Amino acid sequence: MQRKRILSVLAVMLVCIFALSACKKQAGKPVDNAITEDTEEEKEEEEEDVLVFGFSAIDMENPYFITLEKAIKEVLDESEYQLITKDPASDVELQEQQIQEMIDEGIDAIFLCPVDWEAITPSLEALKEAGVKIINVDTQVKEMDYVDAYIGSDNQKAGRICGEDLIEKCPDGGKIAILEATAQNSVNDRITGFEEAIAKAENGFEVVARENTDGSFEKGLEGAKKIISENPDLTAIMCGNDQTAVAAKTALNLAGMDKVLIYGVDGSPDIKKELKKTGSQIAGTAAQSPINIGKTAAKVAICMMNGKDYEKETYEDVFMIDENNVDMYGVDGWQ
Repeated sequence: MQRKRILSVLAVMLVCIFALSACKKQAGKPVDNAITEDTEEEKEEEEEDVLVFGFSAIDMENPYFITLEKAIKEVLDESEYQLITKDPASDVELQEQQIQEMIDEGIDAIFLCPVDWEAITPSLEALKEAGVKIINVDTQVKEMDYVDAYIGSDNQKAGRICGEDLIEKCPDGGKIAILEATAQNSVNDRITGFEEAIAKAENGFEVVARENTDGSFEKGLEGAKKIISENPDLTAIMCGNDQTAVAAKTALNLAGMDKVLIYGVDGSPDIKKELKKTGSQIAGTAAQSPINIGKTAAKVAICMMNGKDYEKETYEDVFMIDENNVDMYGVDGWQ
């Protein structure tokens, strides 16, 4: 009898223990689930806060655009934003394809320097339709209404100061050749500024030849060789950028013509090294700063994406670098 009573008590105690355990386990579930849900929500919010930017410039073999992209990335990294870079390699169709790829990858905004300032329009339309902000850098697109902000150099001034320097060096005038890039509005502006400047010279300058180079060394070399073979009495060659200025110098060296002056635009390390050489044919380069342009573009983009005030258009100043002041800027990097 006593034994049965003891067993009954033990049985009741075991039932209570199991009941309490079950209650405790059940009571813990909502709390545990709440913590898990909150953590997942926080993660989602954190992921949403990470902005993703695209970068598409004319040609990533060009040191100028490499430096521009590096400056942009440096600023974006400070805020832990992502940057997706693609290289269109001076190919209009490839740039259009890559921009669509970046849209599909979910970019929030893009830093864009068009291969062709007119042919880029369908990509601008696609970006707008996808709600992607457009930060146009270096060379303007033709349809600027699509652009949310533009950051570049004063390109007409760049050409103008080259023309003014030529007038000073060659007061008697002379025959001029031009290596241009008609699909790039930045280069068009430089050539316009140059031609407006030499038109004011007391003794006339005559533009006897011009070649479209797309701003590349290879086409610049080909165009310069053609011009030189047809015009052995040139006074100077105006080049739309420093890459084509190096191409012009190479062509003149091959032809044994050491009296022709060459002007470029960029202020690249390669041209500055040439300016350091005694008797260099490079008369000067209208320097711009891809570092300043890149950092400014990134800061504008961050303000834009965070709902803060920003400048719609920013024009960085340009200045002449020649043999007299090249030491101020150094030859190992960009200014």
